[in-house]
Formats: sequence, structure tokens, C-alpha cells
Amino acid sequence: MQTAPSLPARSRPLLKILGIGFGIAVTIGGTIGTGILRKPGLIAAELRDPVWIMGVWVLVGVYALLGTLCVIELGVMVPRAGGWYPFARRAFGNYVGFVIGWSSWLGSAAAMAFSAYTMCEYIALLLPGTTAYVPVMAVGTLVAFTGFHWIGLKSASRAQEIMSFIKAVGLFGLVAVCFIFGGGDAVAQPVVATISPEKPLILGLITALQAVFYTYDGWHTAAYFAEENTDPAKTLPRSMIGGIILIISIYLLINLALLYVLPMDQLAQSKLPAADAVRLIFGERSGQLITLLLLISVLGIINAQIMFNPRVLYALSRDGLFIKQGTYVNAGGTPGTALVLTAAMSIGLIVSGTYSRLSDIATFFFVLCYASGMAALLQLRKTEPDLPRPYKVWGYPAVPWIVLGASGAFLAGAIWGDPLSSAYAVGFLLLSYPLYRLVVKQAGN
Repeated sequence: MQTAPSLPARSRPLLKILGIGFGIAVTIGGTIGTGILRKPGLIAAELRDPVWIMGVWVLVGVYALLGTLCVIELGVMVPRAGGWYPFARRAFGNYVGFVIGWSSWLGSAAAMAFSAYTMCEYIALLLPGTTAYVPVMAVGTLVAFTGFHWIGLKSASRAQEIMSFIKAVGLFGLVAVCFIFGGGDAVAQPVVATISPEKPLILGLITALQAVFYTYDGWHTAAYFAEENTDPAKTLPRSMIGGIILIISIYLLINLALLYVLPMDQLAQSKLPAADAVRLIFGERSGQLITLLLLISVLGIINAQIMFNPRVLYALSRDGLFIKQGTYVNAGGTPGTALVLTAAMSIGLIVSGTYSRLSDIATFFFVLCYASGMAALLQLRKTEPDLPRPYKVWGYPAVPWIVLGASGAFLAGAIWGDPLSSAYAVGFLLLSYPLYRLVVKQAGN
């Protein structure tokens, strides 16, 4: 069993102040982004049938729910900061933990850079005069978030709760508007012949499943804060299950609403179907409301990302897999050094312009992290059967094996869909062992 080195004398522990409300909020905030308002058009173009469209959203929702049940067992069994990293390290040792931890951190740093840039692009849509300043605004956004999160965990968690509430209300409001004011003629229309299938249904299903899969990414976010939870054994199951059920409900309702308002051919050709649906109901200028909703949605994701990702770096530092200064926690409960380094990495990616490519590469690692979590659950049941488990996943061992198999399939799909990004990811894995040995040597372990 791997044990963590003790913290340096001057290091404070993380604060244990988080509860159910935050867990639900950070699950929603870390998962629901722009995908649910943008991807339905792509999926309609691939599948061309309401039954298939709803089917893929349900199927991936079930995957996320089953994965959540597995992560809850891990989170209450190993209630430590860092998400997938402490699970992999506990089950498979320092090297695997190193790979998963750094993959998670680098991927999330790229995702945060992408989110900040995307948010500022939406600002530019609302304020066209700011278009030339999008990169500067993106950097400024991350600097502002860093300053705010330095204040402490209490204010950051409350902000997450408020942003997630506004996001959920806005999305449910969109659903209500579509069903109350939409004509409803679209839902009765058959698939229009103008949408000609350009590839077999199975390939369309693969593309659609991958698109939906990415919109559900983040269902595990609450587990990053297990160490800061007041009572993880009680609150983590409620918050994570409640959060994922809310997300599934929102996703299914929005897709039903869009199918209700938009004819299939229009939905399939739309890059932003939510805006097209609102414009169809209220007129051209009303589509700006969806841009505002996108802006709020991305704002919540950035807040969640800049909260959870420094916890990975903090955990790596505490276990001797990064610099000792990475364990610094300020009086407000924020891992200060890790926060600054995480923001600096994302800002560097924005300035260099490489965040888009790295976020594509990160997809490979995110799915690898999912698979490592399921493998860790299966491994720990064998190697540490007596470890206290306040919560045990329903349907063991079938459920973790199902999620592991699905993760493997998605990983294969990611390699097939973007072989160049996957090649970069494999290159990192090949370099990971000498990097690990160097870090361990420098740390004196």
C-alpha cells in the first residue's frame, strides 16, 4: 500500500467545509458547458432520426451514471484530493499515479485555456468591438479568476453554487420556452429526404456517441474535493448521484425541446440549434439570449476547472511527485502555489496558441483516466478487501467492467477519430517513465 509523505511543517491542511450543495453545483458546473447547446445539430446530421438521437443521449447518460457510482466508492474509500490520481496511485503505485496525475493536470490546463478563450469569443459576439482583444481578454479572465480563488475556498465554492444555479435555471427556462411557445409541428415531421446519409449508420453512431460523450465529461468532478468534504461517506453519494441525474434530465429535456421546435433538416444543418430554436420562436435578435447563456455556462466551467485542477498538482506535490512548494495552502484553504502554476500554464497555452491542439490531445488522457479509475476499483477490491468502504457500487463487478469496457471503446474511437493527437499522447506516455525517474530523483524518494 502506498502511503503519502507528511506535509512540511509550514503547510496547512485543506479545509473540510464542503457539503452536498457544492457537490451538486460543481458536478453541474464542471460538466455542462457549450456542448449541449451546440452538439445536437451535429448529432442530428449523423443519425437523422429522433429515436436514435435520444437513444445516444440516454446511453451515454447511463454510462456516466454507472461511472459515477464507481467513483463514489473510490471517493469515500480514498477521500483524498486530486480526482483520478489518488485512486490510480493507491491501486497501482507511484508510477501509474504519476502518469494519471500529470495527464489529468495538463489536459485540464489545456481545457481551461480553451474555455477562457471560448468565453471571450462569446463576449465578442455580444460586443463586436472587442473581437481584436479576445486573447488579451482570455488572459485577463484567468488572472481575475486566480485572484478571486486566492481569497479562499468558501467564496469560490459559493460562487460555484450561484453560477451552477443560474446555469440550471437558464437551461430549464430554455426548455420551458420551447415547449410553451414552440409550434410543435417539427416533432411530427418524418426525416426529410434532403438529408442524405453520407456514411453507414454505424459510423454515424460512433461519431454521435463520441460527441455526446464529450458533453458528459465532468460527471466525476465532485470527487476531486473528497478531502475537503465535511462527511464524504454521507454527502458524496448524494451530491454526485443528484448532480448526474440533474445533468441527464437537462440534456434529455433540451434535446426533446429542440426536436419539438426545429424541423429535422434545419436541426441537422444548425451549428447552434438552441439559438436557432429561440430565433424561430421570437425573432432574429432573440438568439443573443442563447449567446448570453453560453457565456454564463462557460463561466461556470472555468470556475470549476480553476478549483479542481490545482488540487491535482497539490496532491502530486504532497506525494513527492512535484515540488514541495506545491503543498502550500493559504489561510483561505486554497492550494496557492498550485493555483498560480495551473493558471500560468493555461495562460501560457493561450499566448502560444497551442491550447486547441492540446485540448484535442487531452481527450485521449481524459478517457484514459476514466479507465484507470475503473481498473483501480477492481484492483483495490482484490488487494485491499478489508479497506473501509462506506459505499459499495451496486452491481459489482459487472458495473465497473461495463464502464471499463465502454471507456476502452471510447478510447479506441478517440484514436480512430484523431490519430495525430493520439500519437502525441502515446509519445508522452513513452516519455513518462524517464520523467518519473527524474522527478523522483529530484525529490529524493
